[in-house]
Amino acid sequence: MKVIAAYLLAVLGGNTNPTAEDIKAILGSVGAEADDDRIEMLLSEVKGKDITELIAAGREKLASVPAGGGVAVAAAAAPAASGGDAAPAAESKKEEKAKEPESEEDEDMGLSLFD
Repeated sequence: MKVIAAYLLAVLGGNTNPTAEDIKAILGSVGAEADDDRIEMLLSEVKGKDITELIAAGREKLASVPAGGGVAVAAAAAPAASGGDAAPAAESKKEEKAKEPESEEDEDMGLSLFD
């Protein structure tokens, strides 16, 4: 993933045809190791292709991947079908959702990009 990210950063920076050295420079700037085999494999796969077309093709492939949402729906429907126990469970979930952090420190756990 880091090789792909470095390639995309080079393209976003205006380099329409990044080389292995360009990718290594980007990875080196953040202290990441460059794997020559992966870089060469990526460059051979994208050689002569437009990045916007590659991204569009990737989005189409990802759209057909199931996200696994059906399991959660089935699990949520099962307690509702059982009858009497569903109402107290729903109330306790509402109470849990209603609780909010009292300060911003609780929200970001003291980790802020701008402090």
